[in-house]
Formats: sequence, C-alpha cells, structure tokens
Amino acid sequence: MPQEQYAHRSTMQTSEGPQVYKVGIYGWRKRCLYFFVLLLMILILVNLAMTIWILKVMNFTIDGMGNLRITEKGLKLEGDSEFLKPLYAKEIRSRPGNALYFQSARNVTVNILNEKTKVLTRLVTGPQAVEAHSQKFEVKTLSGKLLFSADDNEVVVGAERLRVLGAEGTVFPKSIETPNVRADPFKELRLESPTRALVMEAPKGIEINAEAGSLKATCRTELRLESKDGEITLNSAKIKLPNLPQGSSSSAGSRQKIYELCVCPNGRLFLSLAGASSTCQINTSVCL
Repeated sequence: MPQEQYAHRSTMQTSEGPQVYKVGIYGWRKRCLYFFVLLLMILILVNLAMTIWILKVMNFTIDGMGNLRITEKGLKLEGDSEFLKPLYAKEIRSRPGNALYFQSARNVTVNILNEKTKVLTRLVTGPQAVEAHSQKFEVKTLSGKLLFSADDNEVVVGAERLRVLGAEGTVFPKSIETPNVRADPFKELRLESPTRALVMEAPKGIEINAEAGSLKATCRTELRLESKDGEITLNSAKIKLPNLPQGSSSSAGSRQKIYELCVCPNGRLFLSLAGASSTCQINTSVCL
C-alpha cells in the first residue's frame, strides 16, 4: 500500500473513534431461543402435571400402589385383582372374616409339582365338570374323620349313613357288601333285579324286618328258600297260599272246606281235602 493512502486511512480512523463489535445471539436467533426455552418449560410443567395425575389415579403411596400394599407379612391386595400370567406364591389367603374367590372365563387349574416340575396332583374346575387327578382322593371332617376316599383299588364311604336321592334308585352292576340296608322313615325299601337274579348271602344269617309295613317278594320263575344245615320257620298267625293247585276229592259228595297241605318230592305244594288220615298219597298225580 502506498504511504500516502496508509496515512490517510489512519487519520480517518483516529477522527471517527474506535469501532464496537457485538458478541452473542441477537435478532431473530434470540427470539427463536426464547421461544424454545418457553416451549421446554411448558413441556416440563405438563409432564410434571401428568406425573402427579398418574400418581393420584394409581394411588401410589409409600406402602404400595393401587390395591397392592406391601406389609411385613407379604403383599396385600384389596378389591378385585387380575393376573395375566402365572402367579407363584407360597400362601394365598383372604382377610379374616371374608371369603376368597377365584374367577376365570374358562378353567381354574391348581397344580402340585415336585422338584422336577412334574405334576403330582391337579385340580381343574371348568364349565362342564370338576376334575381331580391324583393317586388318592379323600374328604375329611374338621376333626379328621374320613368321609370319602377313592383310589385305584377301592372307594370308601366313611359316613354313618349313605343317602341316595335319585328317583330311579341306585344301580350296582356287581356285588355290594354292607351290614345294613334300610330306607328312610316312612319310605319303602325295594331291592330289584330287572333281568337277572337277586342273591343275598351271609355267613351267619340274613334278617329282613318290616316293622311298620308288609314284606313282598316277587319273581318271574322261582322263589327258593333254602337252608342247608338248619330249618325254615314261618311264624305267623296266618299263612296263606291262595294259588296252590287242589287235588281230587277223596270221598264223593263231601262238602267239607278243610284242606291238607301236601309237599311233592320235587318241592311242589298242593292242597288236598282232609280226611281221617292223610290224603296226600291219593293225589300224587298233581306232582307229575
């Protein structure tokens, strides 16, 4: 630069004074910055308000949230609770004096597992039936008395009285062993075998009592009373055999109404008009 021009420029700067350069954000950039800071503050306030609202609605406290409370004995749920996945707990119980309900849209299944996670016992309650899968099923009273037991070998009913309320009675496809069979008061007891035989056996005897009514035995072919070592006693004020066949009269023209009960060698009974002596031998043709 020529010396004259440099001297002229220095003279001009000295006469005008020192220039000031602005440092920072100003103009439209400053306004945008203030706008973003204000927007951020608004978002922070909205977020804080939403957090407080959620804490209020979900009932967050120091002891827990909602219906869930953390106590010294474990977790405490108040009101209805819904579990979307399996629940693992050592003990589940209700508050004293309140019932415990398990509700499901389908089945409620309770499994007992061993150390190898193999199912040992399973209880399934569904809309169609209640199923229990185990080696043995028992029902006991509060005192520990056995009421019902079932396993692969036998079914035991330990109650003092077994009542069957079915209108069609009780069907036993095979034998039944019991010391006593009786009906309810003022009800009749009926033992029936529609298509087969009815057999009653006892090593020391069979006793049939109808204290307030009659006793009726009906069969289609044969009714047999058999005693191998003892006797058969019919002890009654009246013994009626109305449909026995009658033998021919031992004397013509006799009008007597006294009959003699005769027994054939095959066990058949028949009536014969009584005479001075036995007339059973005269009417042996009835036994043929």
